[in-house]
Amino acid sequence: MGQKVHPFGFRVGITEAHKSRWYAPKALYGELLIEDVRIRKFLDDRLNKRPPGAGVSDIHIERTREELKIIIKTARPGLVIGPKGAEIDRLTAELQGLTGRNVSISCIEIGNPDVEAQLVAAGIAEQIAKRASFRRVMKMRSEAVMNAGAKGVKICLAGRLGGHEMSRTEDIRLGSIPLATLQANIDYGFCEAQTTYGVIGVKVWIYKGPYQTVSETELESKAAGARPRARGRH
Repeated sequence: MGQKVHPFGFRVGITEAHKSRWYAPKALYGELLIEDVRIRKFLDDRLNKRPPGAGVSDIHIERTREELKIIIKTARPGLVIGPKGAEIDRLTAELQGLTGRNVSISCIEIGNPDVEAQLVAAGIAEQIAKRASFRRVMKMRSEAVMNAGAKGVKICLAGRLGGHEMSRTEDIRLGSIPLATLQANIDYGFCEAQTTYGVIGVKVWIYKGPYQTVSETELESKAAGARPRARGRH
């Protein structure tokens, strides 16, 4: 039996920051947690699943008593903001209706989308759904990730690959992937390709090198624990 650990969950609170940052009493906790899930699903359906996709890889949520702040990491901020900010205003109004709170949305542009695991996984899933050869897609995307400056990449596909009767898994690895090293900055992404013969799961691990301290402007957040941090040696 395999003991598999989620690369992000393994590092939360040590080198990675939480994606939802708020505090609530016991009575409210469940309600706010479900609200966070609804917000993420709404934004994913709205920005990623409708063409043209905005390339959203991550959504951070912060709450204060007065305000709900949503930070969207996207490869195409122009699509999220819209002409003269029209699209972001519409999103804000819809989220205020959904949650009944004051909502503010800010965008962070992803400088290098080729090393964002979630975007790579979504790209592979999209090509597989269009009946591209899965081996060629895996090879091309893994080489593109390495050329974009990653230290290592692993891509794993599982399901009825190529329409075969029995499901199987295929993977490809380039460079190094030190999964057990907490100090290693490993980005993980998962997506599902809906094909005519079933669902194919796509998992991507990208090793970006050791953690460095991230500048304040890069995350646009003043909340405690909002930045990934390198651990000092004791």
